[in-house]
Amino acid sequence: MAASFLRRLLAHPLTASLNLDDPATTQLRRQIIASKPFLRAIYDEWYTLLASSLPPGPGEVLELGSGAGYCARFIPGLITSDVVSCPGVRLLLNAAQLPFASNSLRAIVMTNVLHHFPQVRCFFAEAARCLKPGGKILMIEPWVTPWSRFVYARLHHEPFQPGVPEWSFPSSGPLSGANAALPWIIFQRDRAKFSAEFPQYSIEQVRPFLPFRYLASGGVGLRSLMPGFTHAAWAGLERALQSQMHRIAMFAFISLQRNLTLPRF
Repeated sequence: MAASFLRRLLAHPLTASLNLDDPATTQLRRQIIASKPFLRAIYDEWYTLLASSLPPGPGEVLELGSGAGYCARFIPGLITSDVVSCPGVRLLLNAAQLPFASNSLRAIVMTNVLHHFPQVRCFFAEAARCLKPGGKILMIEPWVTPWSRFVYARLHHEPFQPGVPEWSFPSSGPLSGANAALPWIIFQRDRAKFSAEFPQYSIEQVRPFLPFRYLASGGVGLRSLMPGFTHAAWAGLERALQSQMHRIAMFAFISLQRNLTLPRF
């Protein structure tokens, strides 16, 4: 009850009363990011990380869930896409059925998107088909730690269920359907299971980070909790606590590489 009251109290006034699955909500979230210097600095950092991690060579780069963001400013020629129609989105698509030829994409990038896929196995199979050998899936997703369990369970608007046995969940809508714990379930708790089911991929990197800044910014759903000029100080605090990220991180950068050849067992 107290957590629900706190979420309502802190909810951003632009989107507090809107349906998450309404395309207007996605467009308003783009306005929210642009209007919050603290949050915009975080997104700049995320997009810089994705751009710097792209594999070299030819091939197009696809972004999933582009509607509220601006990753195209950091990756020239980026193919933007979403499940809802939004300004600046080039393709309307379902991640379980990608409209690309086999071995055609250099990379697939996303921020806060994977945990919205109700049938995530279908996406991994499709991505493996579309990616060139050596191509990558690069993502920034929520992560599970003792600290993030506390925050996501009390302040986050999305379902957070780290204890569920399955990777799938009922799809109530393209954005309202989610399990914020899904990336941690797949790449931490069930990592061996993922590698066995999808030998097409190597898990290159899972790097937990960002324990405080996203919360301090209010994200796209809450009011700002800290003024923009404090961002550098919060970033410095996080760097000082790098050794504790396994306990306090709220997000993780995850890099998967499409293997050049399938492993032999």
